[in-house]
Amino acid sequence: MHERARKALPEISLATVYNTLNELVAMGEVLEVPAANGAKRYDPNGHRLHHHLVCTSCGELWDIQAKGASAPGLVDADRRGFRITGVEIVFRGLCSRCQGS
Repeated sequence: MHERARKALPEISLATVYNTLNELVAMGEVLEVPAANGAKRYDPNGHRLHHHLVCTSCGELWDIQAKGASAPGLVDADRRGFRITGVEIVFRGLCSRCQGS
């Protein structure tokens, strides 16, 4: 992200990039998706219901439309009094490129 931003604004700092991303996440404009090794990826398609597929080796992230139920169910005992307002599903595995290496 920082390298792409520096092409347009050479003076931009890494802190500015991350602060801006954090603000966009807080505003609901982008989704923060945990990737491999504690890395984070940012998804600008937060307004469209979808799930994610993440490679645990290279960290590549894909948007997917999963078949079946749009959200897993919770039994009342597991809800702990929560009113569920959303669900994020992240499928993890090795992409075809990383499987070959």
